[in-house]
Amino acid sequence: MADRESAFGPDGPASSESSDGVAVGDGHATDREGSPFRSLLSDRDPVTERDRIRSFVAERVGAAGADGVVVNMSGGLDSTVTAALAVEALGPDRVYGLILPCNKIGAPHARDAEALAEALGIEHDTVHLQPLFAQFGAVVPDRFALHDEPVRSGNAVARLRMAVAYLVANATNRLVCGTANRSELLSGYLTKHGDGAADLFPLGHLYKTHVRSLAAELDVPEFVVEKSPSAGFLPGQRDADDLGAPYEVIDPVLHLGVDRGLDPDAVVKRIAAAVTDANVTDAEGGDGEEFAPVDRELVTDLLGRHRATAHKRLPPPTPDADVE
Repeated sequence: MADRESAFGPDGPASSESSDGVAVGDGHATDREGSPFRSLLSDRDPVTERDRIRSFVAERVGAAGADGVVVNMSGGLDSTVTAALAVEALGPDRVYGLILPCNKIGAPHARDAEALAEALGIEHDTVHLQPLFAQFGAVVPDRFALHDEPVRSGNAVARLRMAVAYLVANATNRLVCGTANRSELLSGYLTKHGDGAADLFPLGHLYKTHVRSLAAELDVPEFVVEKSPSAGFLPGQRDADDLGAPYEVIDPVLHLGVDRGLDPDAVVKRIAAAVTDANVTDAEGGDGEEFAPVDRELVTDLLGRHRATAHKRLPPPTPDADVE
């Protein structure tokens, strides 16, 4: 850590999960040593970002005349980092944590979220959404049934969670503090009017890779950092499987293709050159890891996701106003 104390203290909370629950340490959770993919991203100093986000949260809450923020906490990296920074910006008494599991898969993560909220010293509640979700599914028209429809069900749960978050925010004069990062926003890997709805996104400018660096600066507990990113709706579900690659690869593809405006062929070439250089360096050292290049199909798919999900990042369109 840098020059300030972590909100989690010297040790932080221990994971409440047993060894056969949350998948950790699968090679997708953390950046590999000497990874060439990291070198393709713009630098984000975690100390600078920590201060920048703290100021951003405090300014947005102050400008809105709000009494604090509500954070939906999942026990994962993004919501933990968001909650920790909100505590640093506002103080623990102005941050409220909502923990909203909806199935057995989410139960261990909910216990982790409760431990993290306790460590941060924030008021929090756990609300099991399964009864609400079941009733919701029972009243919608039969033709739109949610049974055996994982995408439809996942989106519905995400929107129920946000409905609860805004209920709390309305009742307590707080803002809903979203937890999405830039990787999720650019790839559209979130639910419109669900986790894609918020009053502010403190991590919205940071790729997942940068959030990991920020987590280290904040001394976020290791068990949180090691969790495989997952939406948590299905057994064994991982972001890397849904998106076709780990964030280690996704982040530079989006940075080069979206931020830098390179076409897929140029993105592939840039990554291939970085991988080749890294493999040559490792070979000369004698004990390095071999990195694989990224194929054009993956790059095209990821950049296609970005274009197809533009509606998730824009306000609803309206007809052009008449100009008198």
